Amino acid sequence: MELPAAMKSLRQLTSELRKITSNSKIRETLQMQFILSQYRRNRVTDQQHCKAQEEMKYMADTYRCYLKSLRIHGEILSEYHGRGERTIEETANIVGFKLPHDPK
Repeated sequence: MELPAAMKSLRQLTSELRKITSNSKIRETLQMQFILSQYRRNRVTDQQHCKAQEEMKYMADTYRCYLKSLRIHGEILSEYHGRGERTIEETANIVGFKLPHDPK
């Protein structure tokens, strides 16, 4: 069964928040409470038609992309930044080259 687009976006956004949050109870964070309140406020019911639903999905996807990019940036930064001088062998390994070995 295919999830509605809004629910799929909410799950993806929640997943990214879990990856960057140290709190085990994600629903208790201020970010998640705000996101859920926005989803509740903009949901479509029989009594109302929400014009902002597409905008809400767009914003959720934008925030998810931002959080994912921020997390990946942090991983890349921690891996390659601030180690000082590297040996030739370490530099070759980073870019995917292998050094020739001298037979002795």
